Amino acid sequence: MAVERTAVNPVTWSQELGFNQGELVSGHPRTLYVSGQTATSADGEPRHDGDIAAQLALSIDNLEAVLGEAGMSLAHLVRLNVYTTDVDRLMPHYGVLAARLGAAGVAPASTMLEVTRLAVPGQLVELEGTAVA
Repeated sequence: MAVERTAVNPVTWSQELGFNQGELVSGHPRTLYVSGQTATSADGEPRHDGDIAAQLALSIDNLEAVLGEAGMSLAHLVRLNVYTTDVDRLMPHYGVLAARLGAAGVAPASTMLEVTRLAVPGQLVELEGTAVA
């Protein structure tokens, strides 16, 4: 059975930022819940201390790696939560994430939250997702 995705947007402003207000998904046999991905090496070492743009890019790479291990890609994301220690610092670089999602042809339902800190000191952004295939 093929996955069918339907964007749910009672308003349209969010689409310009690369996300839908909701994603109605039907016909999916597999769901992957991805733990928060940060800017760490394959050995779990934090990378890019203080550089939120580089941390965002590596966090996306790490998210893609988990999806790939499950036989999925960014195209399968239906939900993406973005946690950051500084929304104002992150927003100028958010286009990097929006472009990667756009290239994958998706606009997952999303939430961005500013938090006091993340689990690993020095990390400034964390991405958590849900994917279906």
